[in-house]
Amino acid sequence: MILNNKLNITNQIELSKAEEKISKQKAKQLFDSGDITKVKVGTFEGLAYIHKYLFEDIYNFVGKIRTINISKGDFRFAPLMYLEPSLEHIDKMPQTTFEQIIEKYVEMNIAHPFREGNGRTTRIWLDLLLKKKIKQVVDWNLVDKEEYLSSMQRSVVKDVEIKHLLKQALTNEIDDRSLFIKGIDVSYYYEGYSEFKTEEV
Repeated sequence: MILNNKLNITNQIELSKAEEKISKQKAKQLFDSGDITKVKVGTFEGLAYIHKYLFEDIYNFVGKIRTINISKGDFRFAPLMYLEPSLEHIDKMPQTTFEQIIEKYVEMNIAHPFREGNGRTTRIWLDLLLKKKIKQVVDWNLVDKEEYLSSMQRSVVKDVEIKHLLKQALTNEIDDRSLFIKGIDVSYYYEGYSEFKTEEV
């Protein structure tokens, strides 16, 4: 099913390309304009701000809680009836240590609050949380796609793997523009988007 979009595109491949190009431009703008400093770190409000920023030129549902149940493969994300209480709970979760931050990230992934663009938005949100609380970010270039996806899948039951995977990829280069830009490319690659390089769009 092709999502309704502001571009009036009715072909899925064309929509994917347009979404990738436009939202990568916006991700770059988010960093370069300094708007990234306006994000309320560690909150759903902050996540919604990033989501809207990236996708507002493409979709109408940006920054808004989804109105349908969604799943990926065999996994069903938080049912609609529990979504708002889940998000309120996540906002209140502790976020002082690396372990607590990843636990919060895993819970936000299970919530999957938006219709589309959750993974890409939440990885930026995660890095901002790590940056603020422990003065480190993930170098996503060091995180293998298959290992990341499988450990995220299993994190619903046990988060040991994803904690280990991300911990070994931490870096102190928290304000490095090139690291952020390359991280966007990797984040999109996880979701199957690799047509454009963020630096070149």
